[in-house]
Amino acid sequence: MIRTEWIPSAYAENNSPIIRKATLDDKPTLLQFEQGVVEAERPFTPEMKDGPQQYYDLDWLLTSPDAHLVVAELNGELIASGYARIDKSKPYLSHAEEAYLGFMYVVPQYRGKGVNRLVIDTLKQWAIARNITELRLEVYSENESAIRAYEKFGFKLYLLQMRMGL
Repeated sequence: MIRTEWIPSAYAENNSPIIRKATLDDKPTLLQFEQGVVEAERPFTPEMKDGPQQYYDLDWLLTSPDAHLVVAELNGELIASGYARIDKSKPYLSHAEEAYLGFMYVVPQYRGKGVNRLVIDTLKQWAIARNITELRLEVYSENESAIRAYEKFGFKLYLLQMRMGL
């Protein structure tokens, strides 16, 4: 279990979140977080079906040696999530594998307090321990606040995917 150095002014020094590997016991909350991600992305996805959607294979993310799903916990409450998944790189790239980050979710009242940075830092350390030298993630081109946040973490715009509805 990793305790991080996170002390925003609104919280006492001993009231910092713990970033830990998610467990099967966390699955009910993770399913709620998943719908939070769906709702946050719905405005950027005009072709999304109505109602709840399943984005993630949580059982695989919780049990695979090639994935690391973490949660941020504060006072016994889960407040954030994120995962790193080892993917094979394109054969023309200099690195054979890369870590793809996903399921980046922070409960609304904890946003802007550095929780996502703690999650990403933890996932980055896991990737480094696996000898991974490249992190990737996807963000909607219209989600300017997310793009700015990821740029602050050191990510750079790389490839813009385009779509056309017919």
